[in-house]
Amino acid sequence: MITSTRLAQWLRVVIYITALVPLIIFSQYISPFHFGKVVVFRSIVELMFVGYLLLIWRDRSYLPKPNPLFWSFFAFVLAFTITSATSIIPYLSFWGTLERMGGLFTFWHYFIYFVILTAVFRTREQWLTLIKTMSWVAVASALYGFGQKTDISFFIGSGGRERIFGTIGNAALFSGYELVMVFLALTFLFRKETTLGGKWLFGTTAALGTLAILMATVRGSLLGMGVGFFILSGFLFVKFRVRLARVAFVGLVTLAALFFMTIITPIKEIPFVRDSRFLSRLTDTSFETYTAKTRFWAWKAGLQGFVESPKTILLGWGPETFNIPFSHHFNPRFFQGPGSETFFDRAHNMFVEVLVTMGLLGLAAYVSIFVVALRRLWQAIREPGPDQIYGIGFTALLVAYAIHNSFIFDTSANFLVFFTVLGFLSHAFYISKRPVAEPKTAQAPSKLFVSAAILCVAAVAVLIYQFNVQPAKANYATTRAIIRGWQSDFAGAITKYGEALSYNVPGKYEYRHRFAQHVLEYFASHEVTEEGEAVIKEAIAETQKNVDENKPDYLPELYVSRLYITLGKKDPASPYNDEALKHSLRALEISPTFIRTHYEIGQAYLNKKDYKKALEYFARAAELNPDVALSHWYVGAIELEHGNIQKGLASIDAAIAKGYGLAETDYLYLVGPLLKIGNYERLTWLYEQLTKVAPAKAQYWAPLAVAYARIGRIDNAIAAARKAAEIDPSFLPEAKAFVEQLGREF
Repeated sequence: MITSTRLAQWLRVVIYITALVPLIIFSQYISPFHFGKVVVFRSIVELMFVGYLLLIWRDRSYLPKPNPLFWSFFAFVLAFTITSATSIIPYLSFWGTLERMGGLFTFWHYFIYFVILTAVFRTREQWLTLIKTMSWVAVASALYGFGQKTDISFFIGSGGRERIFGTIGNAALFSGYELVMVFLALTFLFRKETTLGGKWLFGTTAALGTLAILMATVRGSLLGMGVGFFILSGFLFVKFRVRLARVAFVGLVTLAALFFMTIITPIKEIPFVRDSRFLSRLTDTSFETYTAKTRFWAWKAGLQGFVESPKTILLGWGPETFNIPFSHHFNPRFFQGPGSETFFDRAHNMFVEVLVTMGLLGLAAYVSIFVVALRRLWQAIREPGPDQIYGIGFTALLVAYAIHNSFIFDTSANFLVFFTVLGFLSHAFYISKRPVAEPKTAQAPSKLFVSAAILCVAAVAVLIYQFNVQPAKANYATTRAIIRGWQSDFAGAITKYGEALSYNVPGKYEYRHRFAQHVLEYFASHEVTEEGEAVIKEAIAETQKNVDENKPDYLPELYVSRLYITLGKKDPASPYNDEALKHSLRALEISPTFIRTHYEIGQAYLNKKDYKKALEYFARAAELNPDVALSHWYVGAIELEHGNIQKGLASIDAAIAKGYGLAETDYLYLVGPLLKIGNYERLTWLYEQLTKVAPAKAQYWAPLAVAYARIGRIDNAIAAARKAAEIDPSFLPEAKAFVEQLGREF
């Protein structure tokens, strides 16, 4: 018989299972460390939701128990919902991105989880079992991270990794997860009621978690952990006179002093510190490092977007849309050349992220969670009693986590443990203070109840299949396409991309772009046949859907532009080049300072043989960030094509001076212009470089001999001629004649 007691027991068991979610890795999927966690978590919560609805039908005592923490969390969920409805791209705000698996749909699952958690966990013993389970999971994740320092292939990310990321997939996110678990474990470690076995577990969790955070070497997390330890040890000594806490407090003060000495004195330049990757990273607090600068640039771009209009100030741009204001105010210094990180879909600061994407409404709601919790914890610290240790431990936890979140953002595993902690605080300080209602006498379920239960189970099965199973199938099909691409099976990859896109599920934005990227990479080194043209047009049709569904986003426009450029590269009069310009110019309207867009426009004009317009856009790219060598190379190449040899060579020199690495084809490209102006000094250098790049090619040694002769380096000319004949005997007669003309014997 379905009773409220059994339903509550079942829900508690499922929540214990949910605690294992941080260990989930879908290794054969895109975003393997996030995707699997989220689809499994959502499926579990959807099943629990049905069970919970049936539970409160049978027993109203399990209805939510609103309290200040409940309302602060609900306020944030409500702000999330409102700002998703007013988002610049509502679909993206609702579903989130494939990589992070956020969005309103997923976030409501965290709140439902919180409601069910606080409703069915009624005793400290039940909470203790859950927290012990979470501790074991944190230990396992830390041990997995330690395995990444080895060469054991079982550990994804192994191979002597410098910075570990455990089962979370990112060093900073992993540190945030372990940070919460360290302080949660320490709180229960110092609880008087904790048994010896519990102390061993919590002590191990805290020790291994601390070591894992150190090995991840995320400075924001280390700062948060240090401040958290300072708060925890200080209060433990003052309130409980714990000797170990006094030692820890003094040790932390000493370490802090040494750390600041290391920063402000030449100590950090001594070989021991400088040669240690850990110590050198830890003591590098300069705001001039590239990583630090990119964070500030991203925050600045986001804040510039925040003040764009009254709407963005109050409601933001919409959850999951940080990349839109970021692109509007893109700092050209992000672009350092091919491979540069120029796409920020997160602010790498949770407070800035919420402010920019949800406005003042969202930030006020988010901060209220911390404010409400810390106020109640401060009361617990001031009032002697069994809750005092919770006040101390969780104050350290929240402060440490807030500092950590000032340099990164939250994802699934972090949200799960954080909202579980919030649930425990809600129980400990509010719900447990109320009298517990007596369980109702078990009665046979009515036919209406049974029918409703069957309908709910059927509905949730459909929901899980449509929004968790189908996206998983699409994701897996995409990775099969990627693998076939690696195996040079172009047709097979196209088939798999078609299968992935046929599901038409959240994530299709990324799948379409991966399809387009695969097509572009293939035709960068293959001729466009009639069949190939059909495939490119198919990719254009799919990517155009991203353009239509994401109007404020520049990236789909650039993908479509590049595909049209591929179609039009052989015919200057091709209408495809005009289509490419239409899309790249639209991308430029969205993000005027994005350097790659200028490259795309310039390439389209090169296809059209309009060198003047091409030069205009490549020159603008060079002006936006003069430190990018590639921009100067493009400007130089176009000047040479346009016949402006001296200007072209000057730009080429600027590119080389800024670190542009010339390939064999680049050297050969410069031969003609240098011959045209008779610059044999430069030709000599050029052929010397070619003989270094390809020392076994006689066709480079022979012209090098001529160049040497032209500038009067006769001995070098003879040596080069002999080398050419040695490599390729067919050069022997010509080499002999050449040497004899110089008045020497071969």
